[in-house]
Amino acid sequence: MDKRAARKRRHHRIRNKITGTPFKPRMVVKRSLKNMYVQIIDDLSGETLASASTLDEKLRDELDNGGNVEAAKRVGELVAERALEKDIEKVVFDRAGYKYHGRVKAVAEAAREKGLNF
Repeated sequence: MDKRAARKRRHHRIRNKITGTPFKPRMVVKRSLKNMYVQIIDDLSGETLASASTLDEKLRDELDNGGNVEAAKRVGELVAERALEKDIEKVVFDRAGYKYHGRVKAVAEAAREKGLNF
């Protein structure tokens, strides 16, 4: 089994246990080599309530590289600001099968510092 398939299996195991609700939506992280993406999702209605990525106009100009820890911190801060604007304070963190390390950890810690609870 290759790394990608192993991550997918971990992600499916995680998704069987956690679900986003309107009161406590799911905050999912997606990373690629060049960018970071974060969405806050209500799984019951299938809606994305807030999102942020290194491709957003706010961040694209100020970041040289979208695939490093500093960019991940900025994405975490931005998604937390957007969530708090919509009165979302509590979320369930979905690391999507990635290790809680590096960029994924940076997104989570930056969102916590800005006021999201998980």
